[in-house]
Amino acid sequence: MRLHRRSKLIFCTLPGIIVALGLTVEKLLGQTLPLAPNLINFNSTEGEKLLLQSKARQDYFPLSIHFLTQENPAWCGVASIVMVLNALGISAPEDPVHKPYHAFTQTNLFDNPKTSQIITAEQVSRQGMTLQQLGQLLESYSLKVKVYYGSEVSLEQFRQLVMKNLEQPNNYVIVNYLRSTLHQERGGHISPIAAYNKETDRFLILDVARYKYPPVWVSASELWQAIRTLDQASNKSRGFVLVNSP
Repeated sequence: MRLHRRSKLIFCTLPGIIVALGLTVEKLLGQTLPLAPNLINFNSTEGEKLLLQSKARQDYFPLSIHFLTQENPAWCGVASIVMVLNALGISAPEDPVHKPYHAFTQTNLFDNPKTSQIITAEQVSRQGMTLQQLGQLLESYSLKVKVYYGSEVSLEQFRQLVMKNLEQPNNYVIVNYLRSTLHQERGGHISPIAAYNKETDRFLILDVARYKYPPVWVSASELWQAIRTLDQASNKSRGFVLVNSP
């Protein structure tokens, strides 16, 4: 896969201070799928502007530092969990590839003996994971986790819960949604939400299937509809989880 790297210097104004944000963007040339008009590519002038205008973006920088590509088509939940664990900075096992340094990876995530009581790496590889299993895996690392099923929250409740989380540091949102509702390739998917732009009422999804789609801004109403869809594996709706430090 051919990668093209370009660096950009973006300036944003914070209370009396001009801050230069050096961002390195990896763009997969000719590889990602086209986006429908309802979605805004984060790697665009408009997409970047939405982030700079956002007042609910506390999660963006910690998550972007640890942004991952899922290692196989079924590991979207695994990659999302690893991003959040690393962003929270909790005690991590040794990274087998970079000894003696410690970090969560998509492999050593399952070294925790509690995870095998929920679901194994092999099972996730075959079938993915449900919203409930996503929450349980996070809880196995002694985090405070609240699972919300899309069928049980209104659009306004969804918007307010996620927006409030994104306004605060040290807590995160992972969303489980149906891609086809957003006019993407079909199938359920899991990824973290990194920011909210109030003026456009859009959330920024850091899509961990980076070989397929870039991070996108999606309207709150469309994402809410996508989390209300039925997950046949659990016979319950999809939804989202809020994750806090222990």
